[in-house]
Amino acid sequence: MRPRSGTLPPFLNSTSSLLRSGLPFNPLSMGTSAAKAITAGLILGVGFLCKGFAAQSSQTAPSNAEIREILVERIDQLRQSVGIVVGIVEPQGRRVVAYGALDSKDSRPLDGDTVFEIGSITKVFTSLLLADMAEHGEVQLTDPVRNYLPGQVRVPELHGGQITLRDLSMHVSALPRMPTNVDSTDPANPFADYSVTKLYEFLSSYQLPRDVGSGFEYSNLGGALLGHALARRSGTDYGALVESRITRPLGMDNTRIPLTAEMKQHLAAGHAYALTPTANWDLGALDAAGALHSTANDLLKFLSATLGYTTSPLGPAMAAMVRDRQKIEEGEIALGWFIRSHGGVEIVSHGGTTAGYRSFIGYDPKARIGVVVLSNTGTGAGVEDIGIHLLNPRVPLIARENLEPDKERKEIPIDSETLAQYAGRYRFPSSQMANITREGGHLLLQAEGEVKIAFYPESPQDFFAMIMDAQITFETDNKGKVTGMLFFRGGSRQWVRRIE
Repeated sequence: MRPRSGTLPPFLNSTSSLLRSGLPFNPLSMGTSAAKAITAGLILGVGFLCKGFAAQSSQTAPSNAEIREILVERIDQLRQSVGIVVGIVEPQGRRVVAYGALDSKDSRPLDGDTVFEIGSITKVFTSLLLADMAEHGEVQLTDPVRNYLPGQVRVPELHGGQITLRDLSMHVSALPRMPTNVDSTDPANPFADYSVTKLYEFLSSYQLPRDVGSGFEYSNLGGALLGHALARRSGTDYGALVESRITRPLGMDNTRIPLTAEMKQHLAAGHAYALTPTANWDLGALDAAGALHSTANDLLKFLSATLGYTTSPLGPAMAAMVRDRQKIEEGEIALGWFIRSHGGVEIVSHGGTTAGYRSFIGYDPKARIGVVVLSNTGTGAGVEDIGIHLLNPRVPLIARENLEPDKERKEIPIDSETLAQYAGRYRFPSSQMANITREGGHLLLQAEGEVKIAFYPESPQDFFAMIMDAQITFETDNKGKVTGMLFFRGGSRQWVRRIE
C-alpha cells in the first residue's frame, strides 16, 4: 500500500525535513511520516516529562479489540505490513496487542517479545546517555564535541561557533542529514562498511553552510557523532554503553545492537516495497543514529520509567531530557525528543524507519499513557498515525481512501546502450545533486549524502525500486537526448533535470 499524496518517511528522519529537502531517499530517518491526510496530527516527535502526576486525565487508550481491528485492517485488508505489535502502558497497567506474522513465509504469530529494528528511536537512547552523563558530571551539554574526539580530527566551525553535545542532540549542529562519503558496495546493507575513519574524514573536510545553532535540520550524522563521542568519553563502544547505563538498569534484556542468540529466535523479518523480504542493516560508525533492536515489552519498560510507574536511577536524566526545549517549525525539540500538540493533546514521541521496519514510541504525560508500535515493514503508510491515534483517538488514522495497493512491477531486460544513455548527473528541485550510473542490467541512483538505490527497468524508459515505493520515468527531447526524469515517490512527483 502507498499513500496517494505526501511523502513516505526516510529512515531516522522527520517528515517535515524530507518535505523541505525534496530528497529522493534518506534511509536513516529514522524518521518520518506518510500522507498529507495526517500532516496536522503527525510528526516524528517527542518526549515530555511532567514533574508530578497528581493531575490525571480522563483520556483512555482504545480497547484491545479496537486496536486489533486497526491492525487487521492494516495487514489483511490494506496490505501495509506483514506484522504489527502495539504496546500500551497506562494507569491500569501494561498490555500488548499483536497481529500478523514474523515473516511473509513464516506464519508464527508476533508477541511482546518479538524483536524489531527500531531505527531512529535509537537517538532517544543516545540523548538519554548524554543527559545521564551530564547528571553525573562526566560531560556538560555545552561541551564542544571536539573535546571527545582525537586531536587530528577537525570538527567544522563557522564564525567561531563550535558544535556542542547539545547541538547534536537537538539537531541544530548545521551538520547534514548524512555524510556524503557513504559509498557502499551492497545496496541491501548500505552502511555496514562505514568506518570511524570515514566519519573522521568527512568531519575534517566538511564546511558548515550556516552558523551552529541557527536552525533545525534533522541529522543522522549528528546523532551518530554524539553517540560516538560519548562512547569515547566512557572508554567503551556505543552498544556496550547503552547496555551498561540504560538497558541493564531498566531490565531491557532484548534491546541491543548485536542480536543475542535468544533475540535471533524472535526476530521479525524485515520487508520492503510490496511486502518483499529485505536484509537487516548494520550501521557501522553510524550505529548511535539507528542501530538498536528492541521489543514492545522492553520499550514499555522504558516508557514506564519515563512516566514514573517504575523507579529507576535514570529518572533524573529522563526528566532533564525535556527541561531544555527549543522552538522548531513543527513544535519543540528537546534532548532527543520532539514535542507537539496533536488534537489539543501534548504528545511526546519519536519514530524510526529502516529498509524493513517502522517504529513509534510516544506518550501523553498528562494522561500518563505511553504507546509503542512496531512493524516489520519499512514502506507503506507506516505506524506513526496509529501511535498518535492511540494516544489521542480524536486524531484520525490515515483514511482508507488515501491508500491504494502497490502496483505489481516486473523487471524486463533492456540493452546496455539504452541503460547507458541515462547515466549522468541530475539536479532535484531542492538543488540536491544526484548521480545515476549503470550496473549490469539496472541503474543506481545516489543523491548527495544518500546511499545508492537500485532501479530496475519495467520498460525502456520506466524504472522502479524494489526497496521502496519509488519510480523513475526518463524523458527525452525530439532528438532523443535525455533531458531529465520524473521521480515518483509515495504519491509525490518531481521533475529532475539532467545536468550537462
